[in-house]
Amino acid sequence: MAALTATAPARPRKCLASRRTRVGLLYALPVVVFLLVLFVYPIFSTLFLSLKNTDGSLTLHWYAEALTGVNLSVLFTTVRISAETALFSLVFGFVLANAISRLKPLWAGVAMLIVVVPHFISALVRTYGWIILLGDKGLVNETMAHLWVPGAPFQLLYNEIGVVIGTTSVMLPYTVLLLYGVMRGVDRRLLAAAASMGAGRVTIFRRVYLPLVAPGLASAGLLSFILSLGYYITPALMGGPQQTMIATLINQQVMKQNQWNGAAAEGVVLLLMTFAGLLLVKLVTSLGASAKKRSTS
Repeated sequence: MAALTATAPARPRKCLASRRTRVGLLYALPVVVFLLVLFVYPIFSTLFLSLKNTDGSLTLHWYAEALTGVNLSVLFTTVRISAETALFSLVFGFVLANAISRLKPLWAGVAMLIVVVPHFISALVRTYGWIILLGDKGLVNETMAHLWVPGAPFQLLYNEIGVVIGTTSVMLPYTVLLLYGVMRGVDRRLLAAAASMGAGRVTIFRRVYLPLVAPGLASAGLLSFILSLGYYITPALMGGPQQTMIATLINQQVMKQNQWNGAAAEGVVLLLMTFAGLLLVKLVTSLGASAKKRSTS
């Protein structure tokens, strides 16, 4: 009798747990169906299309074409411009986030609002704004001409300079948001302790502050790089023929050449590059968390 009494509460708990599981699965079903229909199915359709020949047979011809000749040059251009964008986003984002993190909460909130609000403006509008600013008669060149800068006006549009300026302005809010969260979490007492032991500002920055924010720097840089890989509007409007990126190439193959198979192969290559970048972000984040855990233990 005692055994029956002891095991009696276990059955309702088991039934409740199974009921919760069923309810949870029921709630998750619409999300799963949504992902299958709008994410998984298009990816597998694109993969199958990239392996399909014109006669319906399977082939790797489109991948060989995507990784040779002009297409390979476009791929290298995409990686180079994305890396440059990530680098400049990190430099300017680090300076800006570091300055904001030292402000009082009220002013820091105002500064972050100024950084984030332009991100909600249409990318097309922002790109045309940059075209107006960087043109031969734009504000930047007119200002440099009035300051008697040698060589003004400069060619700041339809080249790699213009593309990097435009893409950096788009990626900067992401970088600032990530770095601000990391920098805000740094314990300032560690910096004060290092200063009290005689360390200079450069030493404190290099030996204490920089290692603490290094995981955030890596994550922000990789995120900017990944987002820049598939960016279309700014490179298409502010770049020239030498700055053709993979998203522009895919658009040309679909809209002008009606070459869906080649465009699908380019899309799969871009997707694999994105997945590789996401794996790097995950690896860097886990390494940063383990390093922070070791430093606190």
